[in-house]
Amino acid sequence: MRWYVVHTRPRQEERALENLTRQGYSAWMPWLEVEKFRRGKITKVLEPMFSRYIFIQLDHVNSNWGPIRSTLGVSKLVTFGNQAAAVPDELIEFLRASPLQETKRILNKGDTVEFVQGPLKGMTGIFDQQDGDIRAMVLIELINQSHKVHVLIEELKPVTN
Repeated sequence: MRWYVVHTRPRQEERALENLTRQGYSAWMPWLEVEKFRRGKITKVLEPMFSRYIFIQLDHVNSNWGPIRSTLGVSKLVTFGNQAAAVPDELIEFLRASPLQETKRILNKGDTVEFVQGPLKGMTGIFDQQDGDIRAMVLIELINQSHKVHVLIEELKPVTN
């Protein structure tokens, strides 16, 4: 049995995974926790580690490969020429053993942020660090001097250039 790569339809990784598993295939998808800015707040969400890709374990000789590409959510089995793209077992083992609960931060030290609520609304500052789960330290410029302020993370929005 080897692992192969399945390309899914846009944002249908979970649907493909569920339907392949329901058909008796051994399929797997690694997850990653990320911070997203939604409705004016930074929230943690789980997302597929590899957008539009999941892994499936198949026996090259005995597995029925036919139903895979007609499975709901699946676009195709990834191939190079006419060979299915096999993934080394070591990579799958590494991904399964990895601490995938580390959060990919939406705000990193040095990022420019804008205050979207509170008394500093409309001002910008430089994100310094997270101060617990719901607070942050931000450097702001007032009267030609830098000041550190502690604010709720939900009061901040990243400024994109």
